[in-house]
Amino acid sequence: MKKPDNDKLNQLAIESRRNRERREQGYREQALKLYPHICGRCGREFNRENLHELTVHHRDHNHSNNPPDGNNWELLCLYCHDNEHQRQLEAQQGHTSPTRSPKKTASTFNPFADLKSMLDRKNHDK
Repeated sequence: MKKPDNDKLNQLAIESRRNRERREQGYREQALKLYPHICGRCGREFNRENLHELTVHHRDHNHSNNPPDGNNWELLCLYCHDNEHQRQLEAQQGHTSPTRSPKKTASTFNPFADLKSMLDRKNHDK
């Protein structure tokens, strides 16, 4: 069996990395033209000085799915983007649901439950 040529493998890895970076740069530039420079989760606004902190998140987590209308993208700040991917990892491991917010239970406390009787007492005391 013939040994793989390390030079060819290294060259292939370098070329693959360059292609990925070129592809990423293309959809990032497109997304920045389509969407306002605001994080889709926390609402933080970005300007020329901090725009490098705004990332493109693929909603379906498929980095090859880059439709020209941008419907698979959302702009997220670095922190929200990391949080989104952490939630996805935890969901895959079975720890949580991949939904954005935890399941909430309804409150049983009703602060106005006895309001009518309190008002009636107040009016009666006058």
